[in-house]
Amino acid sequence: MIDITYSAEVEAARAEGKPIVALESTIITHGMPYPQNVEVAAQVEADIRAAGAVPATMAVIKGTLHVGLEADTLQSLGQAQGVAKISRADFAACMASGGTGATTVAATMIAARLAGISVFATGGIGGVHKGAETSFDISADLLELAQTPVTVVAAGAKAILDVPKTLEVLETQGVPVIAYGQDSFPAFWSATSDLSAPLRMDSAAEIARAHVLRRAMELPGGQLVANPIPTDEQIPAEELAPIIAQAQSEADAQGVTGKDVTPFLLQRIFELTEGRSLEANIALVRNNARLAAEIAKELASL
Repeated sequence: MIDITYSAEVEAARAEGKPIVALESTIITHGMPYPQNVEVAAQVEADIRAAGAVPATMAVIKGTLHVGLEADTLQSLGQAQGVAKISRADFAACMASGGTGATTVAATMIAARLAGISVFATGGIGGVHKGAETSFDISADLLELAQTPVTVVAAGAKAILDVPKTLEVLETQGVPVIAYGQDSFPAFWSATSDLSAPLRMDSAAEIARAHVLRRAMELPGGQLVANPIPTDEQIPAEELAPIIAQAQSEADAQGVTGKDVTPFLLQRIFELTEGRSLEANIALVRNNARLAAEIAKELASL
């Protein structure tokens, strides 16, 4: 028996058939300090409500999966220490041991499926890390997209990754990668890259129809909607490239490996851009939340 608690808002939305958008919680516990983490999470939830949908932030708290967080619970989670960062491999273990864990992209997709939610907004997905040909460091997010039927709206893959290899793995796994409103695959903090997206769609209605058709065809897995950050809030790719290279070089020199690589790189890029990377990150998450709400509304009407 899976112990699930729904927030009052999400419970009402489920009863009334209102569109719901899933949100992850690692941005709260591992993304930025308190109180900024709670302020940003609340703003993203407000963006979804303003767009006509209901937000459902996911987290495991004392062994219970929470689908939607009440305001006081969000505040508590934002100040909590020692919160696990859970993915597919340790989701059930965290619940079984009565632990508290924030959901990554993969875990949020699983939670959304359990709650019957079809759309999830995040910042950027994980992917193939640079040097993966020797380290085999590939995010569980990619295989989750291949098997869990949730449409994920992200600003592409995190730009610190090996994005071409990430796209190759998604292709191999049969995951639709849909650029929204452009042919270029967006590069997280940057609106465009030199990579072409495999697919392009220009409306939330098209994306919703594709989601429904995949279910009707009994195809496993979800869709990745690559939504570019607004150009007036981006950091151009040519400006970021040497900064990312410097951060990666420092990580290599200091022997940073495994799960420590991503937080190290993000922190150094934050420092080297004098905080602009975090500002862009917040902008793209909010932009993704708004598009996800539009897709959820279209799905609710089908």
